[in-house]
Amino acid sequence: MDDDIQLDVTGPVLVVGGYGTVGGELTRLAASSWPLLLTGRTPERGRVLADEVGASVRRWDLSDQEPFTASVRAVISTVNDPDDRVLLAAIRGGVPYVDITRWTARLQRATAVAAVEPPRAPVLLSSSWMGGVTALVAAALSAELGGAAGVEIAVRYDLEDRAGADSVEFMDRLGLDYEVTEDGRRRTIMPLTGAGYVMIGEHRTKVARIDTPEQFTLPLVLGVDTAVTRIGFSANSSTSTLLALKRTGFFRWGRGDRFENARRSVLYAPGEGGSALVRIDVRGKSGERRTGTVDDPAGQAHLTALGGLLGLRRVLGEDGAAAPRGVVFPEMTPVPQNTLSALAKAGVKVEVS
Repeated sequence: MDDDIQLDVTGPVLVVGGYGTVGGELTRLAASSWPLLLTGRTPERGRVLADEVGASVRRWDLSDQEPFTASVRAVISTVNDPDDRVLLAAIRGGVPYVDITRWTARLQRATAVAAVEPPRAPVLLSSSWMGGVTALVAAALSAELGGAAGVEIAVRYDLEDRAGADSVEFMDRLGLDYEVTEDGRRRTIMPLTGAGYVMIGEHRTKVARIDTPEQFTLPLVLGVDTAVTRIGFSANSSTSTLLALKRTGFFRWGRGDRFENARRSVLYAPGEGGSALVRIDVRGKSGERRTGTVDDPAGQAHLTALGGLLGLRRVLGEDGAAAPRGVVFPEMTPVPQNTLSALAKAGVKVEVS
């Protein structure tokens, strides 16, 4: 197997998984800006969408040994890339690359891959919650404060929203401890600890800690002494169920392929649509605080796709600044004054207090 993706600055943007739940949203958002090439396991499923937006569609099954060849101006991955096929093909071809799907350990591995094969084009690892939106907003609020000392993020996951199967993949990580930075010290914690209630918009939401990439990258990029992300569900009873399962040890003994369906069935019951709601609290170095509430009535897939769209603009140098170099994270890349306005123009409500 030898995938061959080459740079063509006049070619299409390659959207890997471009007709899935998040990929389809990204395709519709990006179609007015660039020609698109959509890929996936079963291209027949993407024909209607491709015809709708004037895109091409081809087969690329990342679990299949059949090589893939294309000439494109950029690549964005909206599906899991467990063997780094997409990442390596983009690096070797000198093609700008955005990834919005990696959990923390795989993001860390991607940085190691890029250290072994240094990229000639930007590699944006934008897997912070909602395609990097949480990190972008945190960076924008930090800039308003003249620098940040701490960031706390609370996510309200709408169980009525549309969702792809990968949307609850974090369930597979709930039995694994992870590293965080608190009060300037690194320590290892268990998922679903630190439970409590927080107001996210108008909703009193029960939340608990979860492993997300921005808790790894924000201390490195913004120099914060504390980075915390918690998640809660639109039904507080669902959060309570997860906490009860944790107390039984389910996420420890129920790891592995045997219990995968059981783990994911706890939360994966996608509905017809809902909203994405996130609260980002930033503490400045002087003690001053900013709270940003991000509300996307178009839903979680749309907000994640929007994060991916902003990432594409960034690596292509189309957001008012030169394209970055090497491996970057979303909070390294924003033009701060543009972040909140870009979200607002896309129909996302952003309230800052």
